[in-house]
Amino acid sequence: MKKKGRTPKIKAPKKLIEVALPLDVINKASAREKSIRHGHPSTLHLWWARRPLAAARAVLFAQLVNDPGGERGWGKYKGQTKEDAAKERQRLFRLIEQLVQWENTNNEEVLDQAREEIRKSWRETCELNKGLPGFDPEKLPPFHDPFAGGGTIPLEAQRLGLEAHASDLNPVAVLINKAMIEIPPKFAGRPPVGPVPKGEKQKRSKVTEDWSGTKGLAEDVRRYGAWMREEAFKKIGHLYPPVKITKKMANGRSDLEPYIGQERTVIAWLWCRTVPSPNPAMGGTQVPLISSYWLSKKKGKEAYLEPVVKGKKWHFAVRRGQPGSPAKTGKGTKIGRGKFKCLLSGTAIPSDYIRAQGMKGGLSNRMTAIVISGKNERLYVEFVPEHVECADSIPTYSGLKTDLPKRALGFRVQNYGLLKHGDLFTDRQQNNLMTLSALIAPAARRIEKDAGDDRHYGVAVATYLALATSKAADYNSNLCSWSTSRGQAAHVFTRQALPMVWDFPEVNPFAEAAGDVLVSAKGIAKAIENLPLSPIQGEALQCDAREIPSLIGRIVSTDPPYFDNIGYANLSDFFYIWLRRALKGIAPELVSTILTPKEPELIASSSLHDNKAESEDYFLTSMTRVMHGFSMTGGMGFPVTIYYAFKQSEKHEDGEASTGWETFIGAVLASGLALTGTWPTRSERAERMRSLASNALASAIVLVCRPRPEDAPSVSRRQFLRELRQELPLALELMISGAKGQSPVAPVDLQQAAIGPGMAIFSKYKEVLEADGSPMPVRQALIHINRAIDDYFSEAEGDLDIDTRFCVTWFEQHAFANGKFGEADVLARAKGTSVEGVVEAGVVQSGRGNVRLLQVSEYPADWDPREDKRVPTWEALHHLCRTLDDSEAEAGKLLAAMPHMQEPVRQLAYRLHIFCERKGWADDALRYNTLMTSWSAIVEHSLRAGHVGEQLNLA
Repeated sequence: MKKKGRTPKIKAPKKLIEVALPLDVINKASAREKSIRHGHPSTLHLWWARRPLAAARAVLFAQLVNDPGGERGWGKYKGQTKEDAAKERQRLFRLIEQLVQWENTNNEEVLDQAREEIRKSWRETCELNKGLPGFDPEKLPPFHDPFAGGGTIPLEAQRLGLEAHASDLNPVAVLINKAMIEIPPKFAGRPPVGPVPKGEKQKRSKVTEDWSGTKGLAEDVRRYGAWMREEAFKKIGHLYPPVKITKKMANGRSDLEPYIGQERTVIAWLWCRTVPSPNPAMGGTQVPLISSYWLSKKKGKEAYLEPVVKGKKWHFAVRRGQPGSPAKTGKGTKIGRGKFKCLLSGTAIPSDYIRAQGMKGGLSNRMTAIVISGKNERLYVEFVPEHVECADSIPTYSGLKTDLPKRALGFRVQNYGLLKHGDLFTDRQQNNLMTLSALIAPAARRIEKDAGDDRHYGVAVATYLALATSKAADYNSNLCSWSTSRGQAAHVFTRQALPMVWDFPEVNPFAEAAGDVLVSAKGIAKAIENLPLSPIQGEALQCDAREIPSLIGRIVSTDPPYFDNIGYANLSDFFYIWLRRALKGIAPELVSTILTPKEPELIASSSLHDNKAESEDYFLTSMTRVMHGFSMTGGMGFPVTIYYAFKQSEKHEDGEASTGWETFIGAVLASGLALTGTWPTRSERAERMRSLASNALASAIVLVCRPRPEDAPSVSRRQFLRELRQELPLALELMISGAKGQSPVAPVDLQQAAIGPGMAIFSKYKEVLEADGSPMPVRQALIHINRAIDDYFSEAEGDLDIDTRFCVTWFEQHAFANGKFGEADVLARAKGTSVEGVVEAGVVQSGRGNVRLLQVSEYPADWDPREDKRVPTWEALHHLCRTLDDSEAEAGKLLAAMPHMQEPVRQLAYRLHIFCERKGWADDALRYNTLMTSWSAIVEHSLRAGHVGEQLNLA
């Protein structure tokens, strides 16, 4: 009999995400998605650190669908066996595999299957809680993401059939979410009203046109984008003149000869910054600060700048082919980070001098070359004086007087005198963007009239045009760079920062290339077409996550700020200054503040607080408050999923921890939530990581949380450590082996991923009590988790061969540098081998009293493990690293010749990476991380090679 007034206990079946997840297919689809641009929702507008659609869709599905296992079974099949449950789980995995493919983004057949599975699980949960308020089997609970950001998660919730609510403090994020989940359903199935642009063929029969879903809305964005561009050209087109190719320009330039007498469209004007020479003999002459002389590195189309110096005067000639003197590499006047040399005198120009000159207005700009369009090619010509005069004729604008932050995450330009938002744009760029912004209100009125006086439709389409203008700003700034491999401007935000750029392109906004508002509008229209076809309504609102009235009864999945990694508010002001100008006349409620809100932003920013401790305390207190709201959602039987990606290690007297993780996990636990599952979702392609020489965090860890039971017990420190020793090795083995349908966790992410299962043990208890009875803090728990990881790999050393054990210890002492023979001899004897033995094994060089490990490049290319009688794991690992430099296929062929080495090589690579990372040996850490991030592909290639030669079984 229930006690009067007691809240009935909710029966909450375990969800699939709390038991198993096919990480490999999710991660592959997420990585592939990074290379898809046309039509991807992310092309609506830039936002930082977006989650891949595939990962968000899969996580949400697994968060909503009941796991078929356990004593309960599923549906009508109660009492089923574990084997039956496993088969049903595999069926769900196969559905997830289809669900995450880009080609199935709007495949209604696949989506309907997923929606039906979600509804079926909800009906089952309702049956278990029959009669309790909120459990209506005919209506799924609504979804809410309180840190909506770029909108990936709310969008995928809507795609899966949920009523999606998105909120964010940042108005730019709110506009993006409105464009993704709120506006499209309101105007689904509506035909376009805009006039077909001039030059486009009229449709033969409007009766046969398909304007289902979002197609009509997308078409109007294209049409009115073309109208806006045409109107802008009438006003400012004369400021972007073409270049007429003369005989003089074509002299000695066979590439220009076919164009003599023709006027060619300018793609971009290239500029470099200049500073007064620090050499007194130069009399303050402005000299170039230029990072590279290269213009184009396209094979067969190479072009570069060659300095021409006459006394104190200088300019750049454009040459074709490979650079000659002064620098065969094409290196400019830059000689180090922020350091240059004077082109006229060779005098060093230190960074402090450049900063000082910048702060007193001493930096200027100089045109270096012009990029023009050829027939299916880019051509490079020297600057034309008339074009310089045209650029200089534009008045300096004073409208963008808002201040850049004095100190903030990702900002460096203030050190060089760029103090206002207007300083991030040339006068001509400001002129263009202001012209476009001023056209948004007239466009809204025109659309409203064409739509039969439908003001809402006018504002909706104009919102997309405002986003197109803002998006164009990303290519119309003096912080852009020129891509010599692609022959086009690279946008400002190639990373989550505003660093100083020394040589930049000023694009022609009417060249039908990046930076052209019509190109932006067409890209947005394509993305609109790929938004969910379902008419389920969505809502996006501006709201501080701490102030959301209630999340009770809502499903929550979110990607909150990563401690102090990204300063969203300060970065997004780059776009907001244009969005506000564009929309304040038609939708003032969306852009009510001069700049985006800063003080309430939930990050640990030292720029907003007096010291580091205060910023950490602010983050902890604020995030705890938000997480407490999350803990109230558990009443509907759904767990909360939280993405978190933070990489930071700090050494303490008693071990290693991470402030970012410690503070975040502390907030989760303080709110009353406990971890019931963790999954590392990877979104970076391995080849991209190598090409960028990156060793950065590649995964976001998905935390699965439920409210901690009110009657959760407290345990002793000894009990916690015992459980950690028992359970963490099993979790680590699963993470690095890629077993049970999961992909291996990249070494660079392993310590972050291992926090999950470790904290799952810690968080299930009310408290873990130290010997003196005080509660164990989160930091101490993280230190114990890191120690358990070390213990796991240390214990694995016993399984290694004696030569490898020697190499590991020697590497930890000397890396690849020389050490004394006597020291090596003592160590080798202790490990059961000898210096002569490891030399014979082919891993060590010895001579003149010194011993050192061979570098990867020193391993012989003709090595065949089948003919080598002594193959230490160390040797096998580094030969695989060598062959991976050629290709994954070559590494796979080598692994096929030694299949028995797969497991020890894998273990050793993880151990070496962790050690190198802690030592700060970035290049060595990157080598082992790259091998493991490519491991699945290498194994696949080894299987193919094995089938050709000898049968392999690497399972």
